[in-house]
Amino acid sequence: MTTRRTPDNYQPPAGAFADRTVLVTGAAAGIGQAVSIGLAEAGAQVILLDKNVPGLEATYDTIEARAPGKPTIYPLDLLGAMPPDYDKLAETIEKEFGALHGLVHCASFLGTRSPMSQFDAELWLKVMQVNVNGPFMLTQACLGLLNKPESASVIFSTSATGRHGTAYWGAWSVSNAALENMMQILADELESNTAIRVNSLDPGAVRTAMRLRTHPGEDASQLPAPEDVVPAYLYLLGPDSTAYSGEQFCAQG
Repeated sequence: MTTRRTPDNYQPPAGAFADRTVLVTGAAAGIGQAVSIGLAEAGAQVILLDKNVPGLEATYDTIEARAPGKPTIYPLDLLGAMPPDYDKLAETIEKEFGALHGLVHCASFLGTRSPMSQFDAELWLKVMQVNVNGPFMLTQACLGLLNKPESASVIFSTSATGRHGTAYWGAWSVSNAALENMMQILADELESNTAIRVNSLDPGAVRTAMRLRTHPGEDASQLPAPEDVVPAYLYLLGPDSTAYSGEQFCAQG
């Protein structure tokens, strides 16, 4: 499958996100936090989802100081959440906002880097719960809300290891590969009778806490900051990417 590159330094048209509601998972830190702030600054109503309440509050405070609208905090731990929890979230969004224009999956759980022969089975299940089962249940619960507007966008954040398996990346790599396949299935199913587009985005090497864990000897100062990949997310959520669904994108070369 051909990987597409998002435009460099993309800027959405003025007003592109006005009156649009977007749910972002992993909004307490890293890329999810940066995307949430970028969306709010572009005029979107952002729903911040994460298990880390202090992190969510920090994101909220930043948005309140820098953007015109106020975001909504929704604490939820993907590791323990089950279908009724996601149904309750969808019901809350419908009651408060009526519809959903975007869903950005940024929450993830690395687990550990280990040979497959030594990978802890319980840890494997936890990684799959957060990285695969959670996004599936959340997306399923939100499909009705996403189908209400004239257009809506779902983004699965993935990685290069999910597009080509690499030694020692274990459950992380397999879970990302599952997300790529989930994206393609959803895009195919939603293509003919909805206005929902579904794509995946590999943000590339970014200066996040997870990157520091997986590459401890790397000079992190040379990596892009989470804010640097926000334009790629805005592109896939905005009006200039409506022709694309079922595609794999990358934010860096």
